Amino acid sequence: MIYGYIRVSTDKQTVENQRFEINQYCDKNVMVVDKWIEETISGVKNLQDRKLGKLLKKMRKDDILICSELSRLGRNLLMIMGILNECMNRDIQVWTIKDNYRLGSDINSKVLAFAFGLSAEIERNLISQRTKEALARKRAEGVVLGRPKGSKSKVKKLTSKEAEIKVLLDKKVSKSAIARIMGVHRLTVASFAKEIMSRQ
Repeated sequence: MIYGYIRVSTDKQTVENQRFEINQYCDKNVMVVDKWIEETISGVKNLQDRKLGKLLKKMRKDDILICSELSRLGRNLLMIMGILNECMNRDIQVWTIKDNYRLGSDINSKVLAFAFGLSAEIERNLISQRTKEALARKRAEGVVLGRPKGSKSKVKKLTSKEAEIKVLLDKKVSKSAIARIMGVHRLTVASFAKEIMSRQ
């Protein structure tokens, strides 16, 4: 089967341009898309949360997935590589129009996949290295990184549970029991309860 895959990341973007490109390509190559899959979702979303993930599970050997370009499959190289790797392992072909890729299980596809994978690894290492260098430079300039020593976070574990805790305290529920209900340490509840009392 031939599947046409279209993805836009916002409602403001139109699927029509991608559909037109795929249809035009199929007409030139005397092909027909058997099924269209369209979705409006960010490419950074987990594959299993996308229609594409469900489609890949259904696809069989020698099926073809056509999309306008590789970037429609995902927003980062690592995700795209994962998708291509799965397709190649299962003999599913991925064709793109703008990039002009015909990725299958042949040796050229595997070489290309290896090159993409290597690029992704190098990119990750470079980002990590740049981050470390930037942090080292900040430290050398005397900038204190992280929360100042001895300061407390303004957002606490129980901040959104204030009303609930107050009700439980009013009902004379023990702090240990409240801690078990909230999934925190007893001292966290005691400290929070003290703070609530000081505001009254």
